[in-house]
Amino acid sequence: MTKPKTYRTKTGRELTDEDITALAAAVETATYDVEALKTRQRGRPAMGSAPAEVVPVRLDPELREAVEARAHQEHTTTSEVIRRALRNFLDVA
Repeated sequence: MTKPKTYRTKTGRELTDEDITALAAAVETATYDVEALKTRQRGRPAMGSAPAEVVPVRLDPELREAVEARAHQEHTTTSEVIRRALRNFLDVA
């Protein structure tokens, strides 16, 4: 007897053909608000009053290491550490 084919999701979960059939049946019987789905925002959430811009900045190795260490310590991203530092320095909300 052959082993049933499995599929792996992006998160690593294994799905069999039976799982996929069950998911398809659940979707077919569900009701969706199509208009709400059409108006749903896509992409990253807004960070301010207008779309954000990417601003390339050169950092010396020591400063880069300090930013990365702070981000790791606070369980956040280097971008968030830099944004927070700029807001504090410029006294901008």
